Amino acid sequence: MTIAERVDALRSLMNEKEIHAYIISSSDPHMSEYVPERWTSRQWISGFTGSAGTVVVTANKAGLWTDSRYFLQAEKELSGSGIELFKMGTENTPSPYQWLTTELDVDANIGFDGTCFSVAETRNLKNSLGDLGIHIVEEYDLINEIWKDRPSLPKGDIFDHDIKYSGKTRYAKLTKIRKKMAELDCNYHFVGSMDDVAWIFNLRGSDVDYNPLALAYALIEKEKATIYLNEEKVSDALVSNLLEDEIEIADYQRIFADLEEIPGSSNVLLDVNRTNLSAFNSISANIIERENPSQLFKSTKNDVEIEGMKNAMRKDGIALTHFYYWLEENLGQTKITEFTVMEKLKEFRAQQEDFKGESFGTICGYKGNGAQPHYHTTAESNLEIEKDGILLIDSGGQYLDGTTDITRTIPLGNLSEEQKIDYTLVLKGMMQLSMAVFPVGTRGCNIDALARMDLWKNLRNYGHGTGHGVGCFMNVHEGPQSIRQELKDQAVLKGMITSNEPALYRPGQYGIRHENLILCKEAGSSEFGDYLEFDTITLCHFETKGIIVELLTREERYWLNNYHQKVYDTLSLHLDEKHKAWLREKTKTI
Repeated sequence: MTIAERVDALRSLMNEKEIHAYIISSSDPHMSEYVPERWTSRQWISGFTGSAGTVVVTANKAGLWTDSRYFLQAEKELSGSGIELFKMGTENTPSPYQWLTTELDVDANIGFDGTCFSVAETRNLKNSLGDLGIHIVEEYDLINEIWKDRPSLPKGDIFDHDIKYSGKTRYAKLTKIRKKMAELDCNYHFVGSMDDVAWIFNLRGSDVDYNPLALAYALIEKEKATIYLNEEKVSDALVSNLLEDEIEIADYQRIFADLEEIPGSSNVLLDVNRTNLSAFNSISANIIERENPSQLFKSTKNDVEIEGMKNAMRKDGIALTHFYYWLEENLGQTKITEFTVMEKLKEFRAQQEDFKGESFGTICGYKGNGAQPHYHTTAESNLEIEKDGILLIDSGGQYLDGTTDITRTIPLGNLSEEQKIDYTLVLKGMMQLSMAVFPVGTRGCNIDALARMDLWKNLRNYGHGTGHGVGCFMNVHEGPQSIRQELKDQAVLKGMITSNEPALYRPGQYGIRHENLILCKEAGSSEFGDYLEFDTITLCHFETKGIIVELLTREERYWLNNYHQKVYDTLSLHLDEKHKAWLREKTKTI
């Protein structure tokens, strides 16, 4: 079926069930960013392959809403589909729900799959369209009825994440969560998000690309806990280990029936942003709405996790040194494309101990392709890389002891003055955030401007956030903290690991982004209070030939030289002589 035929088939079903608008989100029943193939419904109906977006279909119109990371990609992928692109965040662009107010009549029926829509998003929809007197129809997964070869549920193994990596036992984590439940007078805690289940119970899986997770829900009570998953995927030994901590397993689909059986006099703790509507509607007990306690607990890494993350960075740095050496030696000697780069990066990482896969799909954007923040290489867009222009590579690895995420921008030839200025200004922003010292209680939005200040002074900017949390052998995008302009009432805390990735994009020409991971740690105390700072834990050189040294302050040059010395001292111990000599040259003092 073509995209147009799929949309027509959906409209026929909508007409049959008297649904006037149908919404297809990018989510799955666990409100995930990366979803198992079975739930790539939005991609299937639209052809748009980006990780974030919403499709809305009415009787005679269809639209896709996505953010600035995907504007260029979406324009290409939607071409000829009949689906209109709405660029979220741009002037005069309505939200999908605002758009529906102009497209629907009073008392319209709006449908979606209730297992793939969060409680919070449903409320947002109702509030936005309240004056229309809309009716929500959430029981139909219409995509399932027309997607004839839809993938089945994934069947990857589930395995224990050893305490030598996790640093804390399941029992200790459950004790901490139950303490929070007691504070809120809750008898039950429903956990709908896969990463929270994985962290609480020290479990990992392979049901989702890039994220080592398994499809699972959990229901935690005062004395026991139940994990709902595919029981065939759990070994007898793991079942026994879980039972020792009063943790039972049950069939994945049984969660809804068990939620219905919770006594009405009980209090159930759940996160409306991470709970699907169908699960929420199954509960007749009193609901206490709070962020999952595991979100904050998970984000503040313990000492074992911090050491594991640093060890993962060391291994990643070795792999990247080998890769960039290979790229420099072979560029111009053999054909290298964006796909080649992606394959070689994975090959070098796979040589490292405990490598379990990539932490996201590598973004390798040469020249104009690099101007798309979340560019995805296709057979049509795959460019051959030459000794000219700018190459942006954003990649990461999953290791048993940690998760990495790094971006480097590589000048492959002589840069223009404008390119060098852009390159330097973005690097200055990254260094300014790296050197930040701030009082305890500071939010990410309070320090985001540090990464943008030099860009702003030169009338430049970027449209995405500066930093996201990163998990420990977990999701590469993790909350609850972030560093971005939008207000989020979550302080940056000791033990949090966050990305630091300012950027600049010139559409059709090039993109520049520099990214390291930074660990929040204590900076000291004074009569004015307690202070925090960042420790950069990523280990990879920057290409200094893109820098205009005169634009750097003395403090920035000192930081960069110290960082390069740290990179060399740490990685050289694990390199042969040719790679060591090459890295010494790359990290020499400027």
